Amino acid sequence: ATGDKVKARYSFIYKFEDGEWKIAHHHSSMMPEAQLAASAELPLPIADMEVRSLFSLWNNALATLDPDEVAKRYSKAPCLLPTVSDVPRTDYDSIKAYFVDFLKKKPQGVILESYVTSGPGWCMDDGIYEFTMGATGDKVKARYSFIYKFEDGEWKIAHHHSSMMPEAQLAASAELPLPIADMEVRSLFSLWNNALATLDPDEVAKRYSKAPCLLPTVSDVPRTDYDSIKAYFVDFLKKKPQGVILESYVTSGPGWCMDDGIYEFTMGATGDKVK
Repeated sequence: ATGDKVKARYSFIYKFEDGEWKIAHHHSSMMPEAQLAASAELPLPIADMEVRSLFSLWNNALATLDPDEVAKRYSKAPCLLPTVSDVPRTDYDSIKAYFVDFLKKKPQGVILESYVTSGPGWCMDDGIYEFTMGATGDKVKARYSFIYKFEDGEWKIAHHHSSMMPEAQLAASAELPLPIADMEVRSLFSLWNNALATLDPDEVAKRYSKAPCLLPTVSDVPRTDYDSIKAYFVDFLKKKPQGVILESYVTSGPGWCMDDGIYEFTMGATGDKVK
């Protein structure tokens, strides 16, 4: 509708549901360089190893068994989608409340697979981690996504998604597909992008799973059902968006896959480019 271009960070987690791939989790956020550029303390992009090392700050906070210490690792406007709760946590008190119970298990984590993207004042680390629960000795493997932002002179967690590996719960399904190739994972984006091209919010909402979570680019409200996702796209589609992936980092397993990186939208209504 305009010709504007908008660049954003993205994270899609797809699940195989009713014989097709659907979006179970979708996080999209504007590139922060423009809003942060005026800050004299804005750091340059940091090395991949330094991004991965930020996990240890959170993991060390877990080791204190103090939920306040863990909650302090999150930014002023956070979003936590935790492993063992269906409720998004978007403020200090709700994040602390989640860790009151979780820390009773005495968890300590290690990253098994990591895929990093970064820019001035922000970085993203996605992959698979494993926790050893000191209280029981149990080991729990999960998919994760951390987005960090540089806030008040230190790196804080702006977004954290953690979900159990679905193999065990899906293993009984005769229709459970094998892990798919990276190119096939990336091609799932076109199903969503083609739905955008219809300009029909119902068509877009149908691309999401039965128990979805959408953290959209231009709204602070998590959308966790069909109606709220459709409502978001009623307005967004007025811009006539079409997207292209610029950077992509893929992880997959039986019945699930994750694609994270940076994408850019052209807004047919304006023609502007926004990074």
